[in-house]
Amino acid sequence: MARELTEVGVVGLGTMGAGIAEVLARAGLSVTAVDVTGEAVQRGREHVEQSTGKAVARGKLGTGERDEILSRIRFTTAMEDLAAAELVVEAIPERMELKAQVFAKLDAICPPDTILATNTSSLSVTELSVTTGRPGKVIGMHFFNPAPVMKLVEIVRTVVTEPAVVEDVEALAARLGKVDVTIGDKAGFIANALLFGYLNHAVSMYENRYASREDIDAAMRLGCGLPMGPLALMDLIGIDTAYEILVTMYQQSRNRLHAPSPVIKQMMTAGLLGRKVGRGFYTYAGRDSAEVVPDAQTPSATGAAEGARPVRSVGVVGSGTMATGIVEVVAKGGYDVTFVARTLDKVEAVQQALSRSLDKQVARGRLEQAERDAVLGRVTGSAQLDDLAGADLVIEAVVEHLGVKQALFGALGEIVKPGAVLATTTSSLPVIECATASGRAGDVVGLHFFNPAPVMKLVEVVSTIATEPDVAATAHAVCAQIGKHAVSCTDRAGFIVNALLFPYLNDAVKMLEAHYATADDIDAAMKVGCGYPMGPFELLDVVGLDVSLAIERELYTEFREPGFAPAPLLEHLVTAGYLGRKAGRGFRDHSHR
Repeated sequence: MARELTEVGVVGLGTMGAGIAEVLARAGLSVTAVDVTGEAVQRGREHVEQSTGKAVARGKLGTGERDEILSRIRFTTAMEDLAAAELVVEAIPERMELKAQVFAKLDAICPPDTILATNTSSLSVTELSVTTGRPGKVIGMHFFNPAPVMKLVEIVRTVVTEPAVVEDVEALAARLGKVDVTIGDKAGFIANALLFGYLNHAVSMYENRYASREDIDAAMRLGCGLPMGPLALMDLIGIDTAYEILVTMYQQSRNRLHAPSPVIKQMMTAGLLGRKVGRGFYTYAGRDSAEVVPDAQTPSATGAAEGARPVRSVGVVGSGTMATGIVEVVAKGGYDVTFVARTLDKVEAVQQALSRSLDKQVARGRLEQAERDAVLGRVTGSAQLDDLAGADLVIEAVVEHLGVKQALFGALGEIVKPGAVLATTTSSLPVIECATASGRAGDVVGLHFFNPAPVMKLVEVVSTIATEPDVAATAHAVCAQIGKHAVSCTDRAGFIVNALLFPYLNDAVKMLEAHYATADDIDAAMKVGCGYPMGPFELLDVVGLDVSLAIERELYTEFREPGFAPAPLLEHLVTAGYLGRKAGRGFRDHSHR
């Protein structure tokens, strides 16, 4: 049975350490909080006072409760004051030599049964444990910043950590009101191992000038529902901290995707460390400010749409969910829309689906009846491609098969009037293949909508090597008219979102495949620790394992990056027909839902 700890210590009173001290005191424990200088101790005290003061102001703490919390924390510069502690959490900077010195001192000061915990986010807990005479009493207890708010704690056991120690720390995490995942000692643990590979990939995308910082961040926020874009998150974490974590991960994994992008080291050397200094990937109003201010890289508000061709009428080819959604958003944007389906039955099905969607919006008060009628009045259905001859823009949303799309673009190139823009909604196929098939490659652009199109705000505007500038500008102008946020990129596998999302999902599958953590723990780590709307395995089951595998194969084929090779477990599940929710089983059983 787990011990009920009462006397604990924290070493290191920066933002994280002070936050941990507050969390422990809130749970009723007696806390000794230590740092090396009086100034550091005072900053730690002020941090706790400010944090609890804000909680009182927001009505989350009573004044009396706050006073009790503060009374439970004794601030000191003397490590010897930890002599009675039953558990000590170390939260000093991520440098192994510094942590080793602290652990050696704690080993000499604390009783033999005291648990020594490290808040490291990436260093080897095992390596720290052997600097003491009690390696079985050493464990990782990785809180997330800000500790009073973030619910996740990663509990990291080494090969020699005693089971009773793990039980004691798990019980403490529950008492603190945290969600804990218990895992082995591997660089990055769960959350950082998955997060920093993705962040590093995003930095490489920016460094290679594939897309702007604003477009990369907007794409991941709007396309995946993430709380922050990757480059803004790098600035929040700190460029130096990110560099150290990536170096540690690479030294252990030798995975080239963990090798820090060169620009990270360059920024660190130049002192561009992110929000804490007022400048990183973005420029901020001041040190520790969250307010982004314009700088030399900030794009003009309307620049992307300058020089657009005039568009009054739009054609849409297709009858599936995506095509129907595009018809709706384009018609709601004020354009006259002609959609073409293969048969008259499919034409009728699209019109009925469109009417149902608009009727629901009227019933929910999101759309006026008159506007619903006006939208339907702007839409015409047809089973003949020739009816698109006069359209200014034609958007293709047919099956994701290159041969089918090439044949369609060949026909559109002959039918649609000169000067009209032809767009494909492909999410993974080369846009240039469609463009070449049309015989008018300069007029072709990718317009990658996200599903469901009426809800998702993001559209990736994909220019090929042949796309005329005014064609890309036209795509941006239309997106603005229909209320979408357009981001620019060029024609390569995955574009922005899928190129960043699917390697992350693949890494999660490899982590599961290696039996490092369960699917439930991995999903919990990313949702609770990183604020993701869905865990990777939840998302894979929703997207479809077959769809995910196809995208990962496209990425691997194009980039030839070994780390992009689809995990064998994903291949096996698809072969077995476990395709996710649509099949009733994927990484989880959905048959009873």
